Amino acid sequence: MKGKKYRILFVCHGNICRSPMAEFIMTKLVRDAKQEEHFYIDSKATSTEELGNAPYPPAQRKLNAQGVPMHPHRASQIKKSDYDDFDYIIGMDSANMRNMKRIFGEDSQGKLHKLTEYSSYSGDIEDPWYSGDFDTVYEQILDGCEGLLNHLLGLSSYAEK
Repeated sequence: MKGKKYRILFVCHGNICRSPMAEFIMTKLVRDAKQEEHFYIDSKATSTEELGNAPYPPAQRKLNAQGVPMHPHRASQIKKSDYDDFDYIIGMDSANMRNMKRIFGEDSQGKLHKLTEYSSYSGDIEDPWYSGDFDTVYEQILDGCEGLLNHLLGLSSYAEK
């Protein structure tokens, strides 16, 4: 892994719940693994609905309760040029994947993935803005981020389904 730097972008609908949670969780996992110099991690939205807003307070409370550090964050939207700027662009659900393909066009380099591809969960990570279930979402995101990190560090391949 010497000299390699992975650029990871987590994406959800509004960039105030799931994708910033994934950004902060992954950042903590990378820091705990002492691999910070090998990663650049960010998060963005597919929509414009929450642009400029901080993470949703229940998402912040869940991260705080789990001891996950946060840095200042304001929701921003993905743009076509992000495709060239990141190695892995990770969506949270099927709608995110459709919207990313609409914005980016063809995924010619195989950069677009759903977070559950790296986890023991299948399907979508539901939006807690609607469900209010930040506990389940946290566990799913943590599982996916652990799987992604293990994959990138060569410790395992995708989670067995």
